[in-house]
Amino acid sequence: MKACYPGTFDPITKGHLDIIERAASIFDEVDVLLMVNPRKKCVFNAEERKQMIEASLEGIGCDNVHVVIGSGLTVDFARKLGAKAIVRGIRAVTDYEYELQQATANLMLAPEIETMFLIAKPEYSFLSSSVVKEIALNDGDISSMVPAKTAELVKEKLKGNSDALK
Repeated sequence: MKACYPGTFDPITKGHLDIIERAASIFDEVDVLLMVNPRKKCVFNAEERKQMIEASLEGIGCDNVHVVIGSGLTVDFARKLGAKAIVRGIRAVTDYEYELQQATANLMLAPEIETMFLIAKPEYSFLSSSVVKEIALNDGDISSMVPAKTAELVKEKLKGNSDALK
């Protein structure tokens, strides 16, 4: 069975990678669906984010994972890809409330596609791309939060660019 894991991944975190690895062990194929949302301001463009994800996946043994750039409704893109499930990570109750609304709407739009929730490991329960960018912008250490190559790219991109998060 094929699943997709949608998100903006701006940047990809170790929490995202944990969800990807776990999904890859459950499903035959996983498409990391890098969504482009014009209403959401990203520090990295879609191609930069795709390259970060692909570099992060090298060497972790997830040969059944592919990265795809998409836009529009997630369920429409999942349907085009032939995915039977949408994987979402849950860090806290606030995530669950939001994700439940999204999953219910998606179920109404595409009843043939299930939403599967994977609970974040405790060490990643606080972690988000926004937290990573905020810490990096203030010269904090993000090495435990993102892959090494990603940390370098984030630091370089945010160096002296306080407008990047506005």
